[in-house]
Amino acid sequence: MTSTAESTDLNAVLATLRENAVALAQSGTQPPSRIRVEAAGVVVELGWASAEAAAPVVAPEPVAPTPVPVPTNGTAPTPGHRLTAPTVGVFYRSPEPGAPPFVAVGDHVQPGQQVGIVEAMKLMIPVEADRGGPVLELLCGDGESVEFGQPLMVLG
Repeated sequence: MTSTAESTDLNAVLATLRENAVALAQSGTQPPSRIRVEAAGVVVELGWASAEAAAPVVAPEPVAPTPVPVPTNGTAPTPGHRLTAPTVGVFYRSPEPGAPPFVAVGDHVQPGQQVGIVEAMKLMIPVEADRGGPVLELLCGDGESVEFGQPLMVLG
């Protein structure tokens, strides 16, 4: 069993180790490739990959969503901004069965306002308006399967 003095000493050692590890990590031009911290044996070990071994990290190019044709009944599509599905799944217009929908045609939405949910593998992913404006048309029914990038509604 450790005494209070031993526990305080150990906490001080851990705090010092943490401070030194952070200072060392921040002193390099790149993040460390490995970190090792011990307590009672008092060890701080940081390592950086060699310049030759370190390959530059390049962010992948963003992939534009593939447009999904909007079914129409022979009429021209409604002009405006199309809010699209963030992932493949099932689109729901309300937070739970029997509840009123998040939005209806004619409602004015604000940027960031939740307008629906896409369920994907038991995860409920909120669909948020990426801009403000009135809801001009709903393109997807409640409980309908959707694809990534599929238009869900038209905002004015």
